[in-house]
Amino acid sequence: MDVPSYILTDGHRIPAVGLGTYQIRGGQGIDQILTAIQDGYRLLDTSTNYDSEGIVGEAIRRSGIPRADFFVTTKLPGKYHHYEDALMMIQESLCRMGLDYFDLYLIHWPLPKRGLYVEAWKALVAAQKMGLIRSVGVSNFEPEHLDKIIEETGVTPAVNQIEIHPYWVQERMVQENKERGILTEAWSPLGRGSDALREEVIQTLAKKYEKEPAQIILRWHYQRGVLPIPKSRNLIHQRENLTIFDFELTQEEIKRINQLNRPDGRIDDQDPNEYEEFD
Repeated sequence: MDVPSYILTDGHRIPAVGLGTYQIRGGQGIDQILTAIQDGYRLLDTSTNYDSEGIVGEAIRRSGIPRADFFVTTKLPGKYHHYEDALMMIQESLCRMGLDYFDLYLIHWPLPKRGLYVEAWKALVAAQKMGLIRSVGVSNFEPEHLDKIIEETGVTPAVNQIEIHPYWVQERMVQENKERGILTEAWSPLGRGSDALREEVIQTLAKKYEKEPAQIILRWHYQRGVLPIPKSRNLIHQRENLTIFDFELTQEEIKRINQLNRPDGRIDDQDPNEYEEFD
Protein backbone atom coordinates (compact mmCIF):
# COMPACT_ATOMS: atom_id res chain seq x y z
CA MET A 1 0.00 0.00 0.00
CA ASP A 2 1.32 3.42 -1.00
CA VAL A 3 1.59 5.60 2.13
CA PRO A 4 2.56 9.28 1.77
CA SER A 5 5.42 10.65 3.82
CA TYR A 6 6.70 13.80 5.48
CA ILE A 7 10.22 15.16 5.18
CA LEU A 8 11.61 16.13 8.58
CA THR A 9 13.68 19.28 8.99
CA ASP A 10 16.80 17.12 9.21
CA GLY A 11 16.04 15.77 5.72
CA HIS A 12 14.87 12.29 6.69
CA ARG A 13 11.58 10.97 5.33
CA ILE A 14 8.92 9.50 7.64
CA PRO A 15 5.67 7.67 6.65
CA ALA A 16 2.48 9.67 7.31
CA VAL A 17 0.94 7.00 9.54
CA GLY A 18 2.56 4.46 11.85
CA LEU A 19 1.79 1.43 13.97
CA GLY A 20 1.79 1.87 17.73
CA THR A 21 2.86 -1.18 19.73
CA TYR A 22 1.74 -0.31 23.28
CA GLN A 23 0.45 -3.53 24.93
CA ILE A 24 1.39 -5.61 21.88
CA ARG A 25 3.63 -8.33 23.29
CA GLY A 26 4.84 -11.91 23.03
CA GLY A 27 4.64 -14.39 20.20
CA GLN A 28 1.14 -13.27 19.29
CA GLY A 29 2.46 -9.72 19.13
CA ILE A 30 5.15 -10.73 16.63
CA ASP A 31 2.45 -12.18 14.37
CA GLN A 32 0.33 -9.03 14.69
CA ILE A 33 3.25 -6.78 13.79
CA LEU A 34 4.27 -9.06 10.92
CA THR A 35 0.77 -8.85 9.47
CA ALA A 36 0.85 -5.08 9.77
CA ILE A 37 4.19 -5.02 7.93
CA GLN A 38 2.74 -7.21 5.19
CA ASP A 39 -0.16 -4.75 4.86
CA GLY A 40 2.25 -1.87 4.30
CA TYR A 41 3.27 -0.43 7.67
CA ARG A 42 6.86 0.75 7.71
CA LEU A 43 6.77 3.22 10.63
CA LEU A 44 6.88 1.11 13.80
CA ASP A 45 6.66 2.96 17.11
CA THR A 46 7.74 1.31 20.34
CA SER A 47 9.26 2.25 23.70
CA THR A 48 11.38 0.68 26.40
CA ASN A 49 8.40 1.21 28.70
CA TYR A 50 6.09 -0.72 26.35
CA ASP A 51 8.15 -3.91 26.72
CA SER A 52 7.73 -4.50 23.00
CA GLU A 53 11.14 -3.53 21.61
CA GLY A 54 12.24 -7.15 21.24
CA ILE A 55 9.21 -8.34 19.31
CA VAL A 56 9.32 -5.32 16.99
CA GLY A 57 12.93 -6.15 16.14
CA GLU A 58 12.06 -9.82 15.65
CA ALA A 59 9.14 -8.97 13.36
CA ILE A 60 11.41 -6.80 11.23
CA ARG A 61 13.89 -9.67 10.88
CA ARG A 62 11.20 -12.24 10.07
CA SER A 63 9.55 -9.97 7.49
CA GLY A 64 12.38 -10.43 4.99
CA ILE A 65 12.09 -6.73 4.12
CA PRO A 66 15.35 -4.74 4.15
CA ARG A 67 16.02 -2.82 7.36
CA ALA A 68 16.45 0.37 5.33
CA ASP A 69 12.77 0.24 4.31
CA PHE A 70 11.61 0.67 7.92
CA PHE A 71 11.33 3.73 10.10
CA VAL A 72 11.81 2.53 13.68
CA THR A 73 11.06 4.73 16.69
CA THR A 74 11.63 4.06 20.39
CA LYS A 75 11.76 6.20 23.53
CA LEU A 76 13.92 6.91 26.56
CA PRO A 77 12.39 6.10 29.97
CA GLY A 78 12.46 8.74 32.68
CA LYS A 79 14.76 6.80 34.97
CA TYR A 80 17.55 7.12 32.38
CA HIS A 81 17.62 10.91 31.95
CA HIS A 82 21.18 11.27 33.27
CA TYR A 83 23.59 11.69 30.34
CA GLU A 84 25.59 8.46 30.71
CA ASP A 85 22.48 6.45 31.58
CA ALA A 86 20.75 7.72 28.45
CA LEU A 87 23.66 6.79 26.20
CA MET A 88 23.80 3.30 27.71
CA MET A 89 20.03 2.84 27.37
CA ILE A 90 20.10 3.78 23.70
CA GLN A 91 22.73 1.11 23.10
CA GLU A 92 20.80 -1.41 25.22
CA SER A 93 17.65 -0.81 23.20
CA LEU A 94 19.56 -1.29 19.95
CA CYS A 95 20.80 -4.64 21.26
CA ARG A 96 17.29 -5.66 22.36
CA MET A 97 15.95 -4.91 18.89
CA GLY A 98 18.94 -6.27 17.01
CA LEU A 99 19.41 -3.02 15.12
CA ASP A 100 22.43 -0.89 14.26
CA TYR A 101 20.57 2.43 14.48
CA PHE A 102 17.18 3.98 15.26
CA ASP A 103 15.45 6.13 12.67
CA LEU A 104 13.95 8.23 15.48
CA TYR A 105 14.60 8.28 19.21
CA LEU A 106 12.44 10.30 21.61
CA ILE A 107 12.61 11.42 25.23
CA HIS A 108 9.35 9.86 26.43
CA TRP A 109 8.36 12.54 29.00
CA PRO A 110 10.09 15.78 30.05
CA LEU A 111 9.57 15.20 33.80
CA PRO A 112 10.34 18.86 34.60
CA LYS A 113 10.14 18.24 38.35
CA ARG A 114 13.26 16.10 38.01
CA GLY A 115 14.92 18.73 35.83
CA LEU A 116 17.09 16.38 33.78
CA TYR A 117 15.52 16.55 30.34
CA VAL A 118 18.21 18.91 28.98
CA GLU A 119 20.87 16.40 30.07
CA ALA A 120 18.90 13.62 28.36
CA TRP A 121 18.58 15.72 25.20
CA LYS A 122 22.34 16.28 25.10
CA ALA A 123 22.77 12.50 25.23
CA LEU A 124 20.42 12.04 22.27
CA VAL A 125 22.34 14.66 20.29
CA ALA A 126 25.60 12.87 21.11
CA ALA A 127 24.12 9.50 20.08
CA GLN A 128 23.03 11.05 16.79
CA LYS A 129 26.59 12.19 16.14
CA MET A 130 27.77 8.64 16.95
CA GLY A 131 25.44 7.25 14.26
CA LEU A 132 23.17 5.42 16.71
CA ILE A 133 20.18 7.63 15.88
CA ARG A 134 19.23 9.31 12.63
CA SER A 135 16.57 11.72 13.90
CA VAL A 136 16.16 12.98 17.46
CA GLY A 137 12.89 14.06 18.99
CA VAL A 138 10.76 14.33 22.08
CA SER A 139 7.38 13.28 23.38
CA ASN A 140 4.93 15.20 25.58
CA PHE A 141 7.09 18.36 25.56
CA GLU A 142 5.44 21.74 26.16
CA PRO A 143 6.72 24.95 24.48
CA GLU A 144 8.90 25.92 27.45
CA HIS A 145 10.54 22.48 27.43
CA LEU A 146 11.17 22.72 23.68
CA ASP A 147 12.68 26.18 23.94
CA LYS A 148 14.98 25.16 26.77
CA ILE A 149 16.56 22.21 24.95
CA ILE A 150 16.88 24.22 21.73
CA GLU A 151 18.53 27.10 23.60
CA GLU A 152 20.91 24.78 25.47
CA THR A 153 22.05 22.74 22.45
CA GLY A 154 21.11 24.58 19.26
CA VAL A 155 19.39 21.37 18.12
CA THR A 156 15.65 21.42 17.43
CA PRO A 157 13.69 18.16 17.79
CA ALA A 158 12.52 16.72 14.49
CA VAL A 159 9.34 15.38 16.12
CA ASN A 160 7.20 16.02 19.19
CA GLN A 161 4.83 13.11 19.86
CA ILE A 162 1.90 14.27 21.98
CA GLU A 163 -1.60 13.22 22.99
CA ILE A 164 -4.09 14.27 20.30
CA HIS A 165 -7.57 12.93 19.58
CA PRO A 166 -11.04 14.45 19.04
CA TYR A 167 -11.51 15.09 22.76
CA TRP A 168 -8.04 16.68 23.10
CA VAL A 169 -7.47 18.59 19.87
CA GLN A 170 -4.29 20.46 20.90
CA GLU A 171 -4.55 23.29 18.36
CA ARG A 172 -2.09 25.37 20.38
CA MET A 173 0.58 22.66 20.53
CA VAL A 174 0.22 21.74 16.86
CA GLN A 175 0.87 25.40 16.03
CA GLU A 176 3.73 25.72 18.55
CA ASN A 177 5.44 22.70 17.00
CA LYS A 178 4.88 24.01 13.48
CA GLU A 179 6.39 27.39 14.34
CA ARG A 180 9.58 25.60 15.44
CA GLY A 181 9.69 23.33 12.37
CA ILE A 182 8.77 20.29 14.47
CA LEU A 183 6.48 17.57 13.09
CA THR A 184 3.63 16.68 15.44
CA GLU A 185 2.89 13.00 16.01
CA ALA A 186 -0.26 11.87 17.82
CA TRP A 187 -0.30 9.11 20.41
CA SER A 188 -3.70 7.58 21.21
CA PRO A 189 -4.99 9.30 18.04
CA LEU A 190 -8.42 7.67 18.39
CA GLY A 191 -8.62 8.27 22.13
CA ARG A 192 -8.89 5.40 24.59
CA GLY A 193 -12.01 3.28 24.33
CA SER A 194 -14.50 3.88 21.55
CA ASP A 195 -16.45 6.95 22.72
CA ALA A 196 -15.07 9.26 20.04
CA LEU A 197 -15.87 6.69 17.36
CA ARG A 198 -19.53 6.85 18.37
CA GLU A 199 -19.83 10.64 18.18
CA GLU A 200 -22.59 11.74 15.81
CA VAL A 201 -20.33 13.91 13.65
CA ILE A 202 -17.88 11.01 13.20
CA GLN A 203 -20.66 8.54 12.42
CA THR A 204 -22.25 10.94 9.91
CA LEU A 205 -18.97 11.50 8.09
CA ALA A 206 -18.25 7.76 8.05
CA LYS A 207 -21.54 7.19 6.24
CA LYS A 208 -20.92 10.08 3.84
CA TYR A 209 -17.48 8.86 2.79
CA GLU A 210 -18.26 5.14 3.16
CA LYS A 211 -15.45 4.75 5.66
CA GLU A 212 -15.09 3.45 9.20
CA PRO A 213 -15.24 6.00 12.06
CA ALA A 214 -11.56 5.39 12.87
CA GLN A 215 -10.62 6.25 9.29
CA ILE A 216 -12.45 9.57 9.58
CA ILE A 217 -10.50 10.48 12.71
CA LEU A 218 -7.16 9.42 11.23
CA ARG A 219 -7.88 11.45 8.10
CA TRP A 220 -8.69 14.42 10.35
CA HIS A 221 -5.21 14.09 11.87
CA TYR A 222 -3.54 13.84 8.47
CA GLN A 223 -5.26 16.94 7.10
CA ARG A 224 -4.14 18.89 10.19
CA GLY A 225 -0.52 17.96 9.39
CA VAL A 226 -0.39 15.54 12.32
CA LEU A 227 1.13 12.06 12.00
CA PRO A 228 -1.09 9.54 13.85
CA ILE A 229 0.32 6.42 15.50
CA PRO A 230 -2.74 4.20 16.01
CA LYS A 231 -2.28 0.99 17.96
CA SER A 232 -4.31 -2.03 16.96
CA ARG A 233 -3.95 -5.77 17.42
CA ASN A 234 -6.94 -6.32 15.12
CA LEU A 235 -5.71 -7.21 11.65
CA ILE A 236 -8.75 -5.71 9.90
CA HIS A 237 -8.42 -2.46 11.83
CA GLN A 238 -4.70 -2.30 11.06
CA ARG A 239 -5.49 -2.47 7.35
CA GLU A 240 -8.29 0.09 7.62
CA ASN A 241 -6.05 2.50 9.52
CA LEU A 242 -3.73 2.70 6.51
CA THR A 243 -6.58 3.32 4.06
CA ILE A 244 -7.11 7.01 4.72
CA PHE A 245 -5.50 8.61 1.68
CA ASP A 246 -8.27 8.14 -0.91
CA PHE A 247 -10.74 10.75 0.37
CA GLU A 248 -10.65 14.27 1.79
CA LEU A 249 -12.63 16.03 4.51
CA THR A 250 -13.77 19.61 3.98
CA GLN A 251 -12.42 22.38 6.20
CA GLU A 252 -15.87 22.74 7.71
CA GLU A 253 -15.89 19.04 8.60
CA ILE A 254 -12.48 19.36 10.25
CA LYS A 255 -13.83 22.28 12.32
CA ARG A 256 -16.83 20.19 13.37
CA ILE A 257 -14.52 17.44 14.65
CA ASN A 258 -12.39 20.07 16.42
CA GLN A 259 -15.52 21.12 18.33
CA LEU A 260 -15.52 17.75 20.12
CA ASN A 261 -12.62 19.08 22.21
CA ARG A 262 -13.19 18.99 25.97
CA PRO A 263 -11.44 20.90 28.77
CA ASP A 264 -11.07 17.57 30.60
CA GLY A 265 -10.40 15.54 27.47
CA ARG A 266 -6.85 14.49 28.34
CA ILE A 267 -6.43 10.74 28.97
CA ASP A 268 -5.75 10.00 32.65
CA ASP A 269 -5.07 13.73 33.16
CA GLN A 270 -1.46 13.29 32.03
CA ASP A 271 -0.25 16.89 32.22
CA PRO A 272 3.40 16.99 31.01
CA ASN A 273 4.21 19.65 33.61
CA GLU A 274 3.02 17.42 36.45
CA TYR A 275 3.11 13.84 35.19
CA GLU A 276 5.61 11.53 36.86
CA GLU A 277 6.34 8.75 34.41
CA PHE A 278 6.07 5.16 35.54
CA ASP A 279 9.48 3.48 35.95
